[in-house]
Amino acid sequence: MIFELIKKRRSVFPVQYNDKPIAKESIEKLLEAANWAPNHKKTEPWRFKVMMGDSKAELGLFLAKKYQETDARPKQIKIKKLTENPKKAGAIIAVCMQRDPNESLPEWEEIAATAMAVQNMWLAATEMGIGSYWSSPGLIKYMDKFFDLNEGEKCLGFFYLGYSDDELNEGTRQPITEKVAWLD
Repeated sequence: MIFELIKKRRSVFPVQYNDKPIAKESIEKLLEAANWAPNHKKTEPWRFKVMMGDSKAELGLFLAKKYQETDARPKQIKIKKLTENPKKAGAIIAVCMQRDPNESLPEWEEIAATAMAVQNMWLAATEMGIGSYWSSPGLIKYMDKFFDLNEGEKCLGFFYLGYSDDELNEGTRQPITEKVAWLD
């Protein structure tokens, strides 16, 4: 049931991933789920760049280098994390958004549609037993130096994927009654 799947969805971080590879066909299924996200005016703004193999390590090196160039006091532990985490993932999907060239709707709506595409992927990954995590580091603003982005396209983060042997905790939320105002 969809409600159980929604409640089961968790962030599973690269440090939790094992070495089991993710089949390209599984990633294609996730991307197909993303493609069915709702979007206003049917702009379908989501764009994805799938990194597997050596490209994951290249991303890590790029991020670590850019961090060292842009932070006045870079920390070795963060450099290591930026370098190593991409290599731990079975795959990384760069989540990008292509702005409608006609600007027929506000940019936030296209960002929201792209986020819904990620939620579709996340739920599908959960159902398939693939751990996932959406990372949106400040360094994504430099991704036009790493990827060949189209005009009006921007990177919104990285969707890390990997299998995990860890037992995932049950989620908790504050009651919805604390977040809703009923108006009559």
